[in-house]
Order: sequence, then C-alpha cells, then structure tokens
Amino acid sequence: MDFVDSGLYRDITDFAHDSPSWVRHTAEIGTEAGLLVFVALFVLGWWRARRAGPRTFAIACLAPLATAVAYVCSEVLKSVVTQERPCRAVTDAAPSLAACPPHGDWSFPSNHAAIAGASALALVLVRRALVRLTAPLALLTAFSRVFVGVHYPHDVAAGLLLGAVVAFAAVRLATRPAVRLAASMRASSAPAVRWLTGPGPEPAAHRVPPYATRRHR
Repeated sequence: MDFVDSGLYRDITDFAHDSPSWVRHTAEIGTEAGLLVFVALFVLGWWRARRAGPRTFAIACLAPLATAVAYVCSEVLKSVVTQERPCRAVTDAAPSLAACPPHGDWSFPSNHAAIAGASALALVLVRRALVRLTAPLALLTAFSRVFVGVHYPHDVAAGLLLGAVVAFAAVRLATRPAVRLAASMRASSAPAVRWLTGPGPEPAAHRVPPYATRRHR
C-alpha cells in the first residue's frame, strides 16, 4: 500500500544514506538509547520526588506506569491495524539502516514514538521545566525511527500523540488514589518502605529563613 507520506519516507531514507557515516551510526544507536535516557529521567524524578510532597511523589511514580500503559495501547492498536513496515512495502526506497523487523511486527503506530511521547508528557507533569529536555528528545527519538527506515512518518506522529494522550489520562485518573497511597506509605514503620517513598518535604519549622542566611554573610 502506498501511503500519502511514502514520498516523504523515501526522501528521509535517501537523506539518511547520504549522511556521513558517523551520523548513520549515531542514529542507529540513538534510536534505542533515547528510551534509556527516559528511563534515567524516571529514576531521577523518583529520587528527587522523595523529598517532595505526596502529590509530586505520586506523579513521579505514576510516570513510568503511565508510559507502560501507553505501550500496551500501542501494541493493541498495532495488532488491529496490521500495517506492513515501509522497509518492505515502499518500492524504490533506500535500504533501511536498521534491520527490517520480521513480518508480523507491524508498523502503525510506532511503539518507540508512543513510549517517547508518553515519557515526555509524564515527566513534564512531574516537573514542567523538563519540557525543554523531554520534548526535543521525544521528537528526535520519533524522527530516528523514520531515519533508520523502519517506520513511516505517520507511524511516529500517531505514536507520539497516542503516547501523550494515554499518559496524560492515566496520570490524571490515578493521581488521587496514588496520593493517598503515597501518604500512607510515608507513615509506615517499615524502613524499606520509608526509604522508597522518602521523608517528604522538610518541615517548615526546620527550614532556615532566607534572611537568616543573608544576615550571617
């Protein structure tokens, strides 16, 4: 089947083959490594949220779970649509830089893009300032899937949108019970549970007022 963006797919894969070898190698590695960066950001977000309020901590814990839900939704949609990969379906296209997945590993939507979109949105819900990092990383991860030749542009666009929408909905729906769970866990007497959830924010009475710090300079 020849999709509307098949020509754009050919243009991008041609551009990929005309790129310097270091760019091609970076794309082949980066298309997978981008997801590992999101994993590291999830861990960092959880660690920082251990000293935040119950709501922030709950959202930090929900972020990877919401991303997992988005991945499952993407897989279900793949099995319904059963669209062939462009590296097999598009004629006269340059060979894909990455190995073309076997028949049955469908193309629409892109799982990588769905995970990237969900991760980016979920992390922004934890801390808004992260949008400057997560949004470009998600877009780059999605583009890399077309660059290496294993997805159409519409695959990654749909994956990004699906991931972001599912992650947003999942976090919003689960935040209230997750906040209650986080608060109860922080009140637990089990050391392992309290280490996992962290001490929460420092009590106001123990904080040093800013003016006191300036007075002693």
